[in-house]
Amino acid sequence: MLVIVRHGNTFNAGEPPRRIGARTDLPLTAAGIAQAQELGKLFRAQGLIFARALVSPLLRTRQTVDAILAMQPSPPQIEPADFLREIDHGPDENRTEDEVIARIGKATLDAWDTTGVPPAEWTVDADARIAAWHALLTTLQPASAPTLLVTSNGAARFALKAMPNANPPSLKLRTGSYGVIRRAADGTLAAPLWDHRP
Repeated sequence: MLVIVRHGNTFNAGEPPRRIGARTDLPLTAAGIAQAQELGKLFRAQGLIFARALVSPLLRTRQTVDAILAMQPSPPQIEPADFLREIDHGPDENRTEDEVIARIGKATLDAWDTTGVPPAEWTVDADARIAAWHALLTTLQPASAPTLLVTSNGAARFALKAMPNANPPSLKLRTGSYGVIRRAADGTLAAPLWDHRP
């Protein structure tokens, strides 16, 4: 089982959210740390003992994984994973959503969230990301111990793009939410949870 977590909040209440990607390394806010702690409590209550923990290189994801693993009885070593790195939003980096929509249009942004097709000037490398997720998914066994992956919204969506027949209404994960991918005994993959918050 893969448990895919998006990092917690990086903007305080009342602060306009911005598109932050690979070039903007923000820490979690107090609310973001609380979100990560709630995820850790939930996973502990569910009896999830992680055998592996993969994380992107950004501070916000490292702080999230630290808070989650602090709730584990015997946490695994954290493994950096380059395929989990955030995307680069190009000219939209560090811009508010209103500014991004004014530049590229709402339909383009909606296509990113529903189909994973990025705006033209963003640096995403979707094919490489899908291939990396696919490689990980091929190692997933029905009875394997859970693996925790902590990343960003831009990277997490490609897990679903790597799955055959996955057709969620949105590929997006909100901050402090998670998704689950499992392989059934018959070999099929399913994502029974996506964008779920405690």
